[in-house]
Amino acid sequence: MEKILEVRDLKKYFPIKGGIFDRTINHLKAVNGVNFFIKKGEVLGLVGESGCGKTTTGRTVLRLHEPTSGEIIFDGEDICKLNNEELRMRRRNMQLIFQDPFSSLNPRLTVGDIVGEPLLINEKSIKTKERSERVKELLQHVGLSPYHIRRYPHEFSGGQRQRIGIARALALNPKFIVCDEAVSALDVSIQAQIINLFEELKEKFGLTYLFISHDLSVVKHISDRIAVMYLGKIVEMADTNELFEKPLHPYTQALLSAVPIANPRSSKTRIMLHGDVPSPVNIPDGCVFSTRCKYCMDICKKQLPELVDVGNDRFVACHLEKKA
Repeated sequence: MEKILEVRDLKKYFPIKGGIFDRTINHLKAVNGVNFFIKKGEVLGLVGESGCGKTTTGRTVLRLHEPTSGEIIFDGEDICKLNNEELRMRRRNMQLIFQDPFSSLNPRLTVGDIVGEPLLINEKSIKTKERSERVKELLQHVGLSPYHIRRYPHEFSGGQRQRIGIARALALNPKFIVCDEAVSALDVSIQAQIINLFEELKEKFGLTYLFISHDLSVVKHISDRIAVMYLGKIVEMADTNELFEKPLHPYTQALLSAVPIANPRSSKTRIMLHGDVPSPVNIPDGCVFSTRCKYCMDICKKQLPELVDVGNDRFVACHLEKKA
């Protein structure tokens, strides 16, 4: 299957200022050499602890954050090399659904204005009546009624607001959507409805998703493949079922062991990690997980393991796997 997105050695460092002259004294390495790809029509789940760089990765892929270095190949073109006008034209095919449905919608605009704004900016030749009809059509696609077009965001529940955000993302018929914790702010029952909506829209419009979440049960349900991130690095990437059945990286094993199971008789053992996550300002030498890994060897503290293919499009960055 053809790749719609390929990210190569992507880095995003945020400068830390200090001193009386406000000079850059250090960098926060939020994304520190990330590699992954997404095939057309699939869903790649991106998971990890809070602060590991998931959201920054998603925003940098869309160039909402300018990358420090690396390549972002979208539809065969490195968008890092595009100027602002060229990027604006390509952005029609790349959209973002935000985490918080309460703050991502302008409270002063009606639903019609919010959903129709991308059309107003990018389809200037379209007439007002045509734009209004398109907005009503989009609202129906996400499970809202056309008469909602004149209402304001405060008149809707959280789930309905997120549907409005989804309709806005669909306005320009994108190929690729980054879902940044798109259901984490919603009640569990509403989460299920929104996840089902994502799946319906994917089939209807042939969409491709980068689905960012800390909720592994949600990611398991919607994703074809999962990439596990830790301290700015992807440490494992595999087919969803393979990852859950046999995680290879020690961090993935610990992460999956923390997923709650409804069966009280389950013999599942929780893997407890000791120590704190190192600061992204002072990342340790060698493997980023070495300070918390019970299998840590001397080489782990000195040499950074590469993300290598161990077969069947499964990737892992661990010296233990190489030794095995």
